Amino acid sequence: MFDFKILASDKKTSARTGVFTTPHGKIQTPVFMPVGTKATVKTLSPADLKNLNAEIILSNTYHLYLRPTQQLIKKMGGLHKFMNWPHPILTDSGGFQVFSLGQGKNFTKGMTKVTVKIDENGVEFRSHLDGSKHYLTPEKATQIQHDLGADIIMAFDECAPADSTKEYFKKAMTRTHNWLIRCIKEHQKLSKKSIPTVGVAKNPQALFGIVQGGIFKDLRIESAKFINALNLPGNAIGGLSVGESKDQMLEMIEATVPHLSLKKPRYLMGVGTPEDLLEAVERGIDMFDCVHPTRMSRHGAFWKEDGRFAIKNECFKFDKNPLQKDCKCETCQNYSRAYIRHLFFEEEILGLRLVTIHNLHFLTDLMKEVREHISAGTFSKFKKSFLKKFLKNKTA
Repeated sequence: MFDFKILASDKKTSARTGVFTTPHGKIQTPVFMPVGTKATVKTLSPADLKNLNAEIILSNTYHLYLRPTQQLIKKMGGLHKFMNWPHPILTDSGGFQVFSLGQGKNFTKGMTKVTVKIDENGVEFRSHLDGSKHYLTPEKATQIQHDLGADIIMAFDECAPADSTKEYFKKAMTRTHNWLIRCIKEHQKLSKKSIPTVGVAKNPQALFGIVQGGIFKDLRIESAKFINALNLPGNAIGGLSVGESKDQMLEMIEATVPHLSLKKPRYLMGVGTPEDLLEAVERGIDMFDCVHPTRMSRHGAFWKEDGRFAIKNECFKFDKNPLQKDCKCETCQNYSRAYIRHLFFEEEILGLRLVTIHNLHFLTDLMKEVREHISAGTFSKFKKSFLKKFLKNKTA
């Protein structure tokens, strides 16, 4: 049911194109996956995503576990039916959110109540919604994702803060490896005994392991070798783009990729700016996700060929042009910068939706161009030309 086929490889770099087949469809790689954290890509409908040529989206285990709960989603027929998305879905394990959001609050005083407590068995944390206490283990994270029913599910891992010591990065890496073995065992157990309930046909799910190790090459290599030896359907690289420098991130990718199978998709978690996508594709990455393009949209920031811009800037007040000239997205085909700027000043939801459509189109179209240039043997030339123009104005 799951198959990864490489279609073309760039002769000058490690970039490649491929097709990853899942129960709910095929995914052309390299691919950017829009993030639908709470079973929705914010402000967009499934029809919008289809028009954007999105082939796979990501949802978040932590958030869906807390609300509306995986039990409800399972009773509603699984995540695909619940959100009316018949195409591939990836769910992350919730590990990153447990560590970043799971401190909870003292809701009577509005202050942090307790920090996350980690032991070898799992993680105790408090809900960011109501401060209630929860305990998540590798087995439970796997069970939740089986109930959600995504095509690709992620192993429960520990994403250590970027400023951790090497000693702690090693402990977190070892814990991640131990947890992965437990995730695999639980996944195999659940896959064998799965019985359709409430008329739901149980589809196979691909479990990906996650490489950790912080910003230390030797740890990254050790982790990559461990993960790769388990021969899972795909391999992910986690714990990057969490505070380290761009150079450190690229250095860790370069150290990791050679130790991951050429025959399996490689997924770089939480990365989603145009320049980072191109740099990572060049180094052999196939899959990406990030909340950045949708989050920046809600703040009125948009991409075009020469960088990032803020729609509220005075220069757009009387601008009749679309966000990006020659862009084929619904937003650019129908609305001016002046109108979208007006929507943001009036706090109209349509403004958020229109910029979100454009920014996601910008990335999906970029990845399409990347695939075309890899196939044509012109990727390096395209990357150099794109970045020379794009990086002129990336900080607006």
